[in-house]
Amino acid sequence: MQQYEFDIDPACGKQRLDVFLAEAMDDLTRSYIQKLIEAEQVTVNGAPAKAHYKLKAGDRVDLAVPDPEPLEVQPEAIPLNIVHEDDCLIVVDKPPGMVVHPAPGHAGGTLVNALLYHCKDLAGIGGVERPGIVHRLDKDTSGLIVAAKTEACMQSLTLQFKERDIQKVYLALAKGTFTPQNGVIDAPIGRHKTHRKKMSTRAPAGREATTRYEVIRQCDGFAYVRLFPKTGRTHQLRVHLASLGHPILGDRLYGGTLEPGLPQMSRQALHAHRLELTHPATGDVLQLESPLPSDMKAALPTAPNPKIL
Repeated sequence: MQQYEFDIDPACGKQRLDVFLAEAMDDLTRSYIQKLIEAEQVTVNGAPAKAHYKLKAGDRVDLAVPDPEPLEVQPEAIPLNIVHEDDCLIVVDKPPGMVVHPAPGHAGGTLVNALLYHCKDLAGIGGVERPGIVHRLDKDTSGLIVAAKTEACMQSLTLQFKERDIQKVYLALAKGTFTPQNGVIDAPIGRHKTHRKKMSTRAPAGREATTRYEVIRQCDGFAYVRLFPKTGRTHQLRVHLASLGHPILGDRLYGGTLEPGLPQMSRQALHAHRLELTHPATGDVLQLESPLPSDMKAALPTAPNPKIL
């Protein structure tokens, strides 16, 4: 059983309990959250509450999530945007909204289900529930993700990520006016002391985390930013930008709530744009890119010769 605690701040006040938890627990569906509420696995201020309960500032929400039973992950014929594939690995351009691997409330429809259907011999590579997966993207982050198709490739890619030899570049739309427009965020990241689904740069036992950023284009009230993570901590880019006072647009968990005059994003405006790695089989450098997705591109105002990737 996993326990989560949430202290409700004014920004989350008046939000429905089930809606708040579905946004805070991005790997659980709202329907699964509602089942947990019905089973009294969710309490507000120590007492069971209804899904439609409107939260108030100062409320304390406790959530108990049962340990998942081992899943027998089934192949599913889900279309994939394949950027590169060979006998060793596959690189997919993941759409926003797709969960990477099965979890409670997401037994199907995941990237793993799709990969098992597309790659007939993938099962068992690196684990039953996460075959071939060596890194992950948040549900609402779009872009490039690589999966191994052999055990040897899995070991090589895992080591490359561990040694920070794989280069990643992200694109984001973030609130505010950046000063300076280039910089390095060097701030350890750890689990938030009260909000167990959030990460924080103020955690007492944070781990090293470094992100370089550069503004591609400063817009009115927000910026189009390129991000170069040196480390790969959970929610690193979202947390680091929020720590500067520039949360990613649409990222409700870290303060990127929608405001009048700003683009109305239905998800966090973060995209895994570029991936560079050493091919485990050939030793060649593999460089892959994914263009800025349509929802983020549409959020940028038109201008003469706009610099849009």
